[in-house]
Amino acid sequence: MNQPFAFDNWIRTHGERFELALDSLLDFANTNPVRLHQAMRYAAQGGGKRIRPLLVYAAGDLGDDVNQSTLGAAAVAIECIHAYSLVHDDLPCMDDDDLRRGRPTVHIAFDEATALLVGDALQTRAFEILANAQCDADMRIAMVRALATASGSRGMAGGQAIDLESVGKRLDLAGLKQMHAMKTGALLSCSVELGGIAAQLSAIQMQHLQEYSEALGLAFQIVDDILDVTADSQTLGKTAGKDAANDKPTYVSLMGLDYAMKAAKELQETAIASLESFGAKADALKDLALLVVNRGK
Repeated sequence: MNQPFAFDNWIRTHGERFELALDSLLDFANTNPVRLHQAMRYAAQGGGKRIRPLLVYAAGDLGDDVNQSTLGAAAVAIECIHAYSLVHDDLPCMDDDDLRRGRPTVHIAFDEATALLVGDALQTRAFEILANAQCDADMRIAMVRALATASGSRGMAGGQAIDLESVGKRLDLAGLKQMHAMKTGALLSCSVELGGIAAQLSAIQMQHLQEYSEALGLAFQIVDDILDVTADSQTLGKTAGKDAANDKPTYVSLMGLDYAMKAAKELQETAIASLESFGAKADALKDLALLVVNRGK
């Protein structure tokens, strides 16, 4: 009789594996220039849900005999990009926030110029890590290409630009979906793609993963919109109500809370259904979809 998938154990094991990989692949805090490297570690090692690295590992579970060092490099690289995006997102010229993951943001804990450089350095470190990954050249190039596309003007950075341009405006549903797909969904999709590349999955398998990650990415941002109006700052680890205060378009402001909650649930179901062909190998991905939508409950 098959034992039920122990998701809590999986999360703990892979979370610990990721933190070890992150610690080993970041420069030591006493590396010159010391203040910059201290701030980089502060930003990247400040906790958080680690959803993106966990997605890398979960997608890697779909392969056979996957190189764990390669998965670790991909997981750290995607988290470095995510951490850099948060550091820049919190700057006074962007969302101007002083709380992230329950701690002072980097420009508050250090200073604004250091925070800017932290983001720059974490971004370039991500690509350095992938360029040095222990795998063949074709796999390294595929991972670098995927991360670059997801991070740039057609991905996360472009989504952030649309977000800033949309303050005080009323986007339609299609425009809101596009913004979320770029700003949040691109890196989440890339996390799954990196794991799939490391697992050497087929084109058809990668298509199923893309369907999963697109649904998951949109669900993730919708839940963020919901939590911004239903949770407090202590629960969120960041300032609650920022979207409304900044007059930003969200699923809740555009379509209402009930619609947003229903949409997130439907996207969760779509994500899980797309994994059917993988069988039990996709248990971690399925449970991560549940975790994303149910967080905060």
